Amino acid sequence: MNVYDTANKLAQEIKASEEYVNYKMAKETLSLKPELKKKIQEFEQARYEAQLIAMQTGKSDEEKTKKMQQLYIELIENDEAKKFFETETKFNIVLADVNKIIGDAVKDVLQ
Repeated sequence: MNVYDTANKLAQEIKASEEYVNYKMAKETLSLKPELKKKIQEFEQARYEAQLIAMQTGKSDEEKTKKMQQLYIELIENDEAKKFFETETKFNIVLADVNKIIGDAVKDVLQ
C-alpha cells in the first residue's frame, strides 16, 4: 500500500467516524435554521477578527474579545447551538490529533 492509498483510507475512516457524522448532522440541522446559522456565523467572524488582531499585534483587542464572548454566551444558551459547538470541537480534536500523529512521524526531517 502506498502513502496515497493510506491517505485515502484515512479520509474514509474520518468520514465514517462518530465525530464526523455528528458534526455533519449538526451542520445540516443548522442549515435548516437560518437565523441561528447567521448568529453562529456572526460569532465565528468575531472570533476570527479577535484572533487575527491578537496574532498581528501580539495583544488582544478588548472590544472585539468582549463582542465575541457576548455572542458566545448568547449562543451557548441555545441547545442546538451548544450541540453544534460541542460536535465541532470533538471533530476538530480528531483532526488535530491526526495532524499531530503525522507531524510527529516526520518531525525529524522538518526541523
